[in-house]
Amino acid sequence: MPKQLLTLNGTESLLQQTARRLLPLVNPQQVFTVTHKDHRFEVAGQLHNVQARLAEQVLAEPIGRNTLPAIAWAVAKIAQINPEAVIGVFSSDHAVADEASFLQAWLVAEEAARAGNLALFGMRPTEASTGYGYIKAGRTLGSVKQSSLPVQQVDRFVEKPDRVTAESFLREGGYYWNAGMFVFRADVFSALLESSQPALAASTPELSRTLAAAPELYAGLPDLSIDYGLLEEHADRAVVVPVSMGWSDLGSWDAIYQQHGKDDQGNMTRGPVLAVDSSDNLLWSEHGLLATLGVENLAVVQTRDATLVAPRERVADLKQLVAEVKRRDARLTETHLTVARPWGSYTILEEGERYKIKRILVNPGHKLSMQMHYHRSEHWVVIAGTAKITNGDQEIHLEENQSTYIPKTHRHRLENPGRIPLQIVEIQTGAYLEEDDIVRFGDVYGRS
Repeated sequence: MPKQLLTLNGTESLLQQTARRLLPLVNPQQVFTVTHKDHRFEVAGQLHNVQARLAEQVLAEPIGRNTLPAIAWAVAKIAQINPEAVIGVFSSDHAVADEASFLQAWLVAEEAARAGNLALFGMRPTEASTGYGYIKAGRTLGSVKQSSLPVQQVDRFVEKPDRVTAESFLREGGYYWNAGMFVFRADVFSALLESSQPALAASTPELSRTLAAAPELYAGLPDLSIDYGLLEEHADRAVVVPVSMGWSDLGSWDAIYQQHGKDDQGNMTRGPVLAVDSSDNLLWSEHGLLATLGVENLAVVQTRDATLVAPRERVADLKQLVAEVKRRDARLTETHLTVARPWGSYTILEEGERYKIKRILVNPGHKLSMQMHYHRSEHWVVIAGTAKITNGDQEIHLEENQSTYIPKTHRHRLENPGRIPLQIVEIQTGAYLEEDDIVRFGDVYGRS
């Protein structure tokens, strides 16, 4: 599950927090969200819970192609409406503690963008971090009325430095973390894109006509970030607005530890945790009691399907561990136990040899595709709501505590005709239980 879809620092996901952060200054119908096609339903569902209109403008990439194609696609959609629109680009997986300062910096960046600049947010560094790129600011161009924030010319962009270099940046001053937030006019961006990446620019008219890009078109786009593909070549057009707003990209478990409150022993805890004679730990449980005795400076993260134990100073570099997990069992790194679908979601509760148990949630007014399976049968038990079920030639209605049996090769469909979410427990039995054993005969969501 991508970081932006997780609840890591509050009661909402980072995506939902980002959307709410924007709404004081922009109407929902003017917000476009770009994501991978595998996550479009979860993204739309989460955005719908913030503001229904946000869910209608989710652009689905068939494959990942870094930030520049994603931004170019959204800019093309907006430019159709207003070629001179001032556009803000914001990553959906960052945390911002001081939203008032964020909004003030955004207004300053907008003024700079209206003058034809590419405006960036520069985060005032709080430590000699080696995990971020840096912006070296040059001369001050001025400030916006009623704001103390300056606008400065960008001298250069700096790759993620080593520790010694990062420490020298803090001593020298004038260096800011590059937060990956940008503000510019649509026509300015389009002109610079035409100059730097003409092939990508030529693809934007076709992209602007769709919410789901064609795989063959998207596969031919360059795999480039906006920094490499555009900004560095046009650094003379870039300005930076330095700001302190309690920003973090939550790029590691230690970053999450730093963002949260601690108990008297310095432990940051989430979920059912019992820490005895333990100090300075990150202790995170999403399933069952997590108990520690006599441990220090550890990150222990317990979920339904995996548990991580590591020294806190090592959690910034988990790539080697994740690669080994993927080699041994790729499903753990590719499929979350809760999977979003356009009609709702399902959660795998348990699975074993020849059986799998799921909890299925169908949103009011939604329905699954008409389908059948060659290799499995299913038992459905309603635990909340009302179900309308097509089972072969029969159509039945079930309420709480009622059940039905779906034999293999039977055409069937599950619908929620009610006003509350429908929840069922599904017990699958058979020789093959994977998701590709689905033959669809009719689907309102356009899936083959």
